[in-house]
Amino acid sequence: MKIALGSDHAGYDYKEQIKRYLSDRGHEVEDFGTESTDSVDYPDFIRPAAAAVSEGECERGIVLGGSGNGEAISANRFKGVRCALCWSVETARLARQHNNANMISIGARLTDWPTVEEILATWLSTDFEGGRHIRRIEKLEG
Repeated sequence: MKIALGSDHAGYDYKEQIKRYLSDRGHEVEDFGTESTDSVDYPDFIRPAAAAVSEGECERGIVLGGSGNGEAISANRFKGVRCALCWSVETARLARQHNNANMISIGARLTDWPTVEEILATWLSTDFEGGRHIRRIEKLEG
């Protein structure tokens, strides 16, 4: 699977760890930055990652920031993107299972690394169970 990554300075270290995590599991990663812990404006890196998912260049995306809130909001402005803020295994499972989330946002300042690994494993392995409301939204967006 090809997965887009984007983060601000607060999420940079986790982004680098996630890049290795995904590559080690055979996924192709498109890294949209940032490239350091120097302070940046998160939309500059979240928008290109979300656009790649919206335009079908990447199947899924992961964005990171301090809390993950702004990143999720920015990503969700793109047609066809369903970005869920995940802070636990349960939120990751439900995001895929019930909402067909094709992107997730993680708050690097609020989530420890072992939990991030569990979130990733769950989100990547959980199938969408279907639902009329999601299919209706996709028809309206399509």
